[in-house]
Amino acid sequence: MISQITVFHAVLAYLAVLNIIASVVTLTDKIRAIRGKRRISEKTLILLALLGGSLFEFITMILIRHKTQHSKFIIGLPLIILLQIIFLFLIYCKFITA
Repeated sequence: MISQITVFHAVLAYLAVLNIIASVVTLTDKIRAIRGKRRISEKTLILLALLGGSLFEFITMILIRHKTQHSKFIIGLPLIILLQIIFLFLIYCKFITA
């Protein structure tokens, strides 16, 4: 049987990897924008956030000033982050404190 802590750590590892990927993709889109090259779609950036990469994507976006004029990113990403924190808390409660 899989231990409860192992499940929680697996979720954290998944989120860590996805956050790094989301950050790199956001930075890549910014570089492509500066160079006038083909861009990464907003749908892809939102999908990465929904899949769990929202925190680093939002931090990267603020640090490099990318997509900061778009309400779907300025409002949407923090909302996604909040929902993901609630989700993590529920997983923690189910698997760690049960």
